[in-house]
Amino acid sequence: MLKKLIVLIILSCAAFLLFPPIPQHHPLTSVFRITEDPVAITHGSHGSALTVNISFGDAEVADWLQELKQPYPLLFIDVDWAKRFPNSVRIINEKNIPTGLLGHNGAAYEEDAKLLVNQLEQFESFFEMKPLWFRTADEVFPHFLHTILWEAEVNALGSSFVWEGGSIPPVMEGEIISVPHHRNARVQLQTLQKLMDSREFKSVEDVLFGTSVKMKKIPQ
Repeated sequence: MLKKLIVLIILSCAAFLLFPPIPQHHPLTSVFRITEDPVAITHGSHGSALTVNISFGDAEVADWLQELKQPYPLLFIDVDWAKRFPNSVRIINEKNIPTGLLGHNGAAYEEDAKLLVNQLEQFESFFEMKPLWFRTADEVFPHFLHTILWEAEVNALGSSFVWEGGSIPPVMEGEIISVPHHRNARVQLQTLQKLMDSREFKSVEDVLFGTSVKMKKIPQ
């Protein structure tokens, strides 16, 4: 009996070495789609995340980017702004500051079905990767926009509240703070430091799940 068992073990080991099990390839959907259904994320489970929407500014933004230290906020970038200021885009890429795509108001995507596709292509040309995160300028996400974002494997990210300067709000667990920097509505970036000093900020992925989502750049 013992001899038979030993022979069986030897044969099993030999079979394992000669015919190793084929690894199971799980779909990568979870890497790109944070949620199981098309929905805009507005808050996480713990900690605080800072996001900054940028569609305006030249020297002020470049200087702020140069001085910015980790942990970096998530920058939502308007592609028209990126086109005008390649030096700021270069700084973002060199420092590996996380970015998302800042779009137009939500209604614009119902009027032009190709708008998001064009913006995604431009974003990839500037940052050499597809954005994991997308936000409309007014944080309105129509149903049609949810559908095309889902198909493009890009997540819609709103915010818990918008900070427009002034007094520092109390900490809210799982909060995702949005700060505007547009022509007609913006917080002076140099004054943003007092908000950044008010609590410990984490990445959006950490606030959602306590983990970081890694992205691979497009090969040159």
